[in-house]
Amino acid sequence: MDTLSHALWGKGLFGYRGKPYWSIFFGVLPDLFSFGIYYLLNFLFNYKNLKHGKPELHELPDYIFTLYDVTHSLVIALFFICIVYFLFNRNFAFAMLAWPLHILVDFPFHTIDYFPTPIFWPIIDFKFDGIPWSNKYVWLSNLAGIFLLYFYRYKSRKKNNIQ
Repeated sequence: MDTLSHALWGKGLFGYRGKPYWSIFFGVLPDLFSFGIYYLLNFLFNYKNLKHGKPELHELPDYIFTLYDVTHSLVIALFFICIVYFLFNRNFAFAMLAWPLHILVDFPFHTIDYFPTPIFWPIIDFKFDGIPWSNKYVWLSNLAGIFLLYFYRYKSRKKNNIQ
């Protein structure tokens, strides 16, 4: 799924316990710490030869695949969330749930050909051949879901302010 949608889903579902900006951050964390690093380094050191669009797999450095596996693993995400929950701050851990949400949303909407989501890495190297999120039905459902979620949040906030 696109990074903006991950941010919106993360904030909409986990950004209402006092940590809205952290829920946005954790919603985009898997993409930010894999592809984001790649694009930033490319921009800083290769800005004259920048390409737009989806890079070919053979063009990507090996560290991208490792970072993708680490950041798109439920095992890793839940490990860190448990540490924060039990040792630090429960509301912060709640905002961190946007991270596994990102993984669960990516899992069925990435094909085996281009960055399938390694949901149980490093325990099991299981990957699913999903429907690409660019499919018009998936994309329109995503937009409708985001709209409904924020409409619900708006109505709930308005109702709570009246009472």
